[in-house]
Amino acid sequence: MEVILKDDVKGVGYKNDIVKVKPGFGRNYLIPQGLAEMATPSARKVAAENTRQAAHKAEKFQKDAQDLANRIGDTVLEIPAKAGESGKIFGAVTTLQVSEALKALGYDVDRKRVDFDQEVKSLGEYTATLNLHKEVKHQVRFNVVAA
Repeated sequence: MEVILKDDVKGVGYKNDIVKVKPGFGRNYLIPQGLAEMATPSARKVAAENTRQAAHKAEKFQKDAQDLANRIGDTVLEIPAKAGESGKIFGAVTTLQVSEALKALGYDVDRKRVDFDQEVKSLGEYTATLNLHKEVKHQVRFNVVAA
């Protein structure tokens, strides 16, 4: 089943993309949630026109995302967490904590745009991926330190 995404959907695609999904996922989740619509011929024409009109705006958005990635650069974040004697932290570091650490430095990155390569459950150095734009992804390092 092919659908046109109305919004970015993690693991599926970006806004105005025409993607092939399993029928149950499309009918039971994407369409009822307002995240997608059926890819009918008329809807494809409308999506193509919307994409064409939004090309200039998307170019500016991509440029802003690239500028933000350049400003963040090689910044290393410090994230405090309560930890036991063995170095294992209580709970886990979340994307919200990384987002707030970036906001404290003056970079506005939504927590939904932060992904981890692995679970962060002990003290040490880790890497997070910032999905700033579908063509701009930036790696940021962060250290989890005992609070």
